[in-house]
Amino acid sequence: MPRIRVVTFLVIALVLLGAVPARAAQHEGEDFLALGDSVAFGYDPLARDFSNPESFIGYPEALAKLLEVDVTNASCPGEASGGFISLGSALDNGCRDFRFGTPQTPPFPLHEKYKTAQLDFAVKYLRHHRETRLVTIDLGGNDLFVLLRTCQNNPTCVFNGLPQTLQTLGANLGEIYRRIRVDAGYRGQIVALTYYAFDYTNTSEVQVIAAVNSVVEAVTIAAGGQVASGFAAFLAASAAAGAPGKPCAAGLLIRLPAPTLTCDVHPSPAGRDVLARAIKPLVAIAPKDD
Repeated sequence: MPRIRVVTFLVIALVLLGAVPARAAQHEGEDFLALGDSVAFGYDPLARDFSNPESFIGYPEALAKLLEVDVTNASCPGEASGGFISLGSALDNGCRDFRFGTPQTPPFPLHEKYKTAQLDFAVKYLRHHRETRLVTIDLGGNDLFVLLRTCQNNPTCVFNGLPQTLQTLGANLGEIYRRIRVDAGYRGQIVALTYYAFDYTNTSEVQVIAAVNSVVEAVTIAAGGQVASGFAAFLAASAAAGAPGKPCAAGLLIRLPAPTLTCDVHPSPAGRDVLARAIKPLVAIAPKDD
């Protein structure tokens, strides 16, 4: 699929804001902020206790263990790029229901307590934690899920609606990075994680995921960030496990019980660790001193 051109104006605008070097200088003993959706949150539909956020362990916690640092994980399951910016946005895939509850379900806590949109929390956090040297983020998958739900998985509808979804994602990511860089004054390292495919043998699925990832990559780089490829990491790990192109069979996705006998869309512990290892080589911060 050709590279999405809707992000060109964002690339120019963000470069003018002053991109930082790709690798930040090393600073010992400094922590990082994790932002994003259910993949960062560590969502598991089989979790026994949804009222305890410690039931959910995402790639940020796995990465923190690899780096021997602490992490503040502000992610929210179902977070789409619009809801990330504003609680009033219609672009949400369940984050608000998870946080605030519905008539049928109670609210559930996040890893961090805050009442604002995730972006407002991030800006406030970075203003008050000037020692922070790493921000990780994954966003865009739920924008796509909103489109799929709206289209009721009709391929023609999805194809026709994809350009607008990508344009909105690019614009929202641009605003997110602008506020992190300008409003929060953050000049440290940003690493965005791209999305994996559920089935790499499904050409249509791979093309759509690649389109989302291309927007994430372009806007992140324009903001002086780096990109870790969750897409490539899952593909390589599936092959190494003897199930080329099949993350479910490779044990990288959460296996659902009978009678379903398929996989959920979220990473298993093995998949979570694969994503953390994909980010680790890019990170410039040093371990925390005891």
